[in-house]
Amino acid sequence: MKVWIVNPFDNLPLEGNRPQRYWLLARAFARAGHDVTLWTSDFSHARKAKRVLRGVDGGERKQGCWGTRWSSGETPDFRVVLVETPAYRANIGLRRIWSHRVFTRRWRELAGGEPPPDVLVTSLPPLALGQAAGAARAARRRGNRIVTTAVEHHSVLAVCRQLESEGFEVAYVSPDAGGVITPESFAAACDEKTILASCMMVNSETGALHDIPAIAAACRRKNPGILFHADCVQAFGRLEIAPARWGVQLVSVSGHKIHAPKGVGALYVAKGVRLLPPLYGSGQERGLRPGTENLPGICAMGLAAERMNARRAENAAHFTALRQKLITNLSQSPAVCINSPQAAAPYIINLSVEGIRSEIMIHYLEQFEIYVSSGSACAKGERSHVLTAMGLPEDRIDSAIRVSMTDTTAEEEIDEFCRRLLQGAATLAKRR
Repeated sequence: MKVWIVNPFDNLPLEGNRPQRYWLLARAFARAGHDVTLWTSDFSHARKAKRVLRGVDGGERKQGCWGTRWSSGETPDFRVVLVETPAYRANIGLRRIWSHRVFTRRWRELAGGEPPPDVLVTSLPPLALGQAAGAARAARRRGNRIVTTAVEHHSVLAVCRQLESEGFEVAYVSPDAGGVITPESFAAACDEKTILASCMMVNSETGALHDIPAIAAACRRKNPGILFHADCVQAFGRLEIAPARWGVQLVSVSGHKIHAPKGVGALYVAKGVRLLPPLYGSGQERGLRPGTENLPGICAMGLAAERMNARRAENAAHFTALRQKLITNLSQSPAVCINSPQAAAPYIINLSVEGIRSEIMIHYLEQFEIYVSSGSACAKGERSHVLTAMGLPEDRIDSAIRVSMTDTTAEEEIDEFCRRLLQGAATLAKRR
């Protein structure tokens, strides 16, 4: 298990050489064999941690970080990471410069060797999407049409509704029966007045894969001046993302999908793209996102991205094997229907159990500590707009559940889920 404790030492007194409660907690996790990383924003605290935590060997200063590794039995990794350099603390104006370096130095690996772009660090994907909408406002003299899809995340659809209230014309492209957006159907909605196009790479409910390079190319053929935004939140760290090679100008990602702390995300902005800020205040992120940057979160997202990218091929094979096992196990029951298309991201599977409403099945599985959802976490219990756009019957939509997997999901957990799901289908059907 990975244990991340972010900024644990802030506002805590240091009493002699006695470790504080967070250090004791970290030491307990590390001795239990877990991968523990502590992030602190104070140089003196990092040095203190190096002395106090017994068993720590060799601190290393590298690229503005103080890293110490603790070897204790089979403990794989224990580190105290300094996220502020002395120069950073002495000159608060270096915050923005240093935070950009932390994240953008990972970009070459994440984007197939592409040079680091402009990256706006934000707290959540919806804010990144609000910043992307600034491209439409900045280009309004060239046109007022925006093209997106009917299966986008709620955060994208909410931004589009806001733009509609400002006088923009928004076209929503419907998917095919499998929930996939084709390049032809997307490009057909674009015209000479289109200034912005937005499409997700992986659907958050069904895992449907949309061919972003082909869709972006089709849009350019229709109108070379279109700015293209790709929502890559569900693809980040799992699939290749190469916006410069694809001809994509804006890409939004989120840290919490790759095991980084919640509340940190980023927006890739190609060179030369002009944005208008969705919020106003201080001058952080070149005036496009006011507020002090969450530097520990930025560092954590950079490290998480590096680790996920290093295991991307291994994880892809792992997810594919788990998906095949799940589908094979559930195919023995005629009551289970797979709603995800065959060519989908393997770590998201949407399925329906005939005659059993999703909330009933979710509560049934909870008693066995199996946790799934009925759709996107932002849906708030509403009927899935994604499955509705796919044209599925209402009873199948109302019984749909979404299964998400991570790189830590084991085959035994898939077997247990399938067993309990089929057991629940039989048990709950008798109660109707």
